[in-house]
Amino acid sequence: MTTTSERVAGSRARQASQRVSQSVFDGSRLRVVLLVDVYDGAQQQFLEAYEQLCNQVASVPGHVSDQLCQSIENPSQWLITSEWESAPPFLAWVNSEEHVAMVEPLHSCVRDTRSLRFHVVRETGGPAASADQGKRRLQTSPRIGDGVIRHALTFTVKPGSEEIVAKILADYASPEPQVDDTTRLCRTSLFMHGNRVVRAIEVRGDLLSALRHVSRQPEVRAVEEAINPHLEQDRDLNDPESARVFFTRAALPAVHHVTAERQDTQAERYALHYPARPDRGMKLAELLARQDEAAADDPKSPVLRSTIFQRDDVVVRLIDLRGGLEAADPVQALGLSDPGQVAELTTLQDGAAGASASKDGRLARFLELARMDLVTDRRSPDA
Repeated sequence: MTTTSERVAGSRARQASQRVSQSVFDGSRLRVVLLVDVYDGAQQQFLEAYEQLCNQVASVPGHVSDQLCQSIENPSQWLITSEWESAPPFLAWVNSEEHVAMVEPLHSCVRDTRSLRFHVVRETGGPAASADQGKRRLQTSPRIGDGVIRHALTFTVKPGSEEIVAKILADYASPEPQVDDTTRLCRTSLFMHGNRVVRAIEVRGDLLSALRHVSRQPEVRAVEEAINPHLEQDRDLNDPESARVFFTRAALPAVHHVTAERQDTQAERYALHYPARPDRGMKLAELLARQDEAAADDPKSPVLRSTIFQRDDVVVRLIDLRGGLEAADPVQALGLSDPGQVAELTTLQDGAAGASASKDGRLARFLELARMDLVTDRRSPDA
């Protein structure tokens, strides 16, 4: 019998929809660039920490190679590049606790870092490189984006504190949307599912600049301090290392975004939380991505936009829906067409005792279980 995961893997060869502006699932190679600013006098310490990290990452599945470069103009500036067979194995590693432990020695000698990730679209080289292109896949065509970067953060709060946290997160003044001449906050959508919080943001310009801008705003800082006592993971925002580790673990990257040609200014935003079975998060996200690609080509589908966020076994799908969730077809709204898919990849089945025996009834129940509660959805003027 062919499993859902095998069907998903076999679909990678299919040409992606032109409506997909972002995806990690096309199977092409990935180039990761890490810009590093090392403390003065700590270059040797940094080099030793890198050598240790290099030896460890060499055994990570999907890793191909890496390089370490030092600036010829400023010895404090370094560049680390690595190549991966595709994006999913890199994301599985970089979002793991193993990675958090691996990079810890670097942070004592680094002033600042910036990570950039690129699919390899084209390359040039000699005969050996040309022969190798047949084995190592390039992206077939460039993506056409809308200039908006999508990112999310997720964390859990102590059971019993959900109502208090929701009120804190809903009752705050919005920060200034204009970050600088090139960066602007467009939208912030905040949802809760049980004791899990998900904050999705949309930025036009530079994501890192926007995140730093928001963290410096007094109103945002006050909210973060107010929820600190309720977090399951302790953090001290006055301790840079504590804050860094917390937000590293909270990062919930967008792995796929698709927009249908049809639009509706009255579309409503929803978030669905799909608790994945162990080690099935990436496969689940990929299946949802394929379903949303098909929905974007279907004029009858109520799903106008979809962004899928995934980290480990946490999968969140943010959708802009025409006509509201209650009126939508459960299959189209849930993004999964078969209860068997739900049972294989998620734990939603485990909480659906007593659901209707019919297929539609079970999918409607799964949709109800996945639906997150909206806390706040804010758009900046002219976004």
